[in-house]
Amino acid sequence: MTKDKGIDFNRALTIGEVSKRSGIAVSAIHFYEAKGLIKSSRSHGNQRRFPSVVLRYLAIIKVAQSTGIPLKEIQEVLGQFPPNSNLTAEQWQVISSQWRDRLDKRINILSKLRSHLNSCIGCGCLSLTDCPLRNPNDVLGEKGTGAILLKKG
Repeated sequence: MTKDKGIDFNRALTIGEVSKRSGIAVSAIHFYEAKGLIKSSRSHGNQRRFPSVVLRYLAIIKVAQSTGIPLKEIQEVLGQFPPNSNLTAEQWQVISSQWRDRLDKRINILSKLRSHLNSCIGCGCLSLTDCPLRNPNDVLGEKGTGAILLKKG
């Protein structure tokens, strides 16, 4: 049995196998590895090999991305734990509670937007003195003229 950095190469996956089993393109796997979201080791022939736990990490990454969580935040959360570790139920609770709070805030914002959307269509954005979504009580009017919010970006 060959080992490198704790990876059992008799059970390790090639990047092609990871791609096939996860449904994620090889280029995306390379990208995630370059960003530090997943980790591979090199065989004696210098070929990239992944532990099977990488499939779980990729699933977490894709689910998080599908909810709008940026890669930087995914990296920060996964970075709390050693690379290629099997996440425990307690560790998953830490991750999910952090993301749940973020998602709850997003859901509230989206719900508010949905309820006020009809009154926003055609308003010319920020031309109204009282936009309940972007300019409540005309607070932006006190900061000057023009598209104040766009100037920040």
